[in-house]
Amino acid sequence: MNTSLYLHIPACKELWYRQKIMQDPDTMNYNKGYNMDFDGYDKETGCIAFPEQEWEDWYDYFIEKEPQRFYAYITRKKDDVFIGEVNVHKSPDAFWHEMGIVLEAEYRGKGYAAEAMRLLLQHAFEEMNVDAVHNGFETERTAAVSTHLSAGFTKYKQEKNRIELLITKEQYFNMLKKEHNL
Repeated sequence: MNTSLYLHIPACKELWYRQKIMQDPDTMNYNKGYNMDFDGYDKETGCIAFPEQEWEDWYDYFIEKEPQRFYAYITRKKDDVFIGEVNVHKSPDAFWHEMGIVLEAEYRGKGYAAEAMRLLLQHAFEEMNVDAVHNGFETERTAAVSTHLSAGFTKYKQEKNRIELLITKEQYFNMLKKEHNL
């Protein structure tokens, strides 16, 4: 597969980028309007505060914690520019890992999400050996639904305006076999 992206595990001093995207209303607009009960969340913009004094603790929690947690920046190969972030973390209540993907607003609609999703799933299943990856969000986020389905996720559950999607290790490797005609 010819890729234009790679996953970069940031150094603690590079968390300025995470702070940048978490504070960007255009990037975080998918997140606005919800009743989320945690410090630093702005319901009006969807932004989440990520002050520098929290970086070290956050870093110690997320980085080099596989197979429980993985976090990386989505990075463009041609110029090493960060364009978003991905993560997976073990669900405390289920057999799967939850995932997240955030593309900076200016890089959306350019095909990066599908490639970043493939890279995240490759890392989760081939490097971390997770059993399954799960994500859930509003059905109105049609681009996100489409990206997940094209990456091999299947509908796990749907209620009202919320969909949950899941891909198992077996589904992932079967999909690879089909892609490579094995």
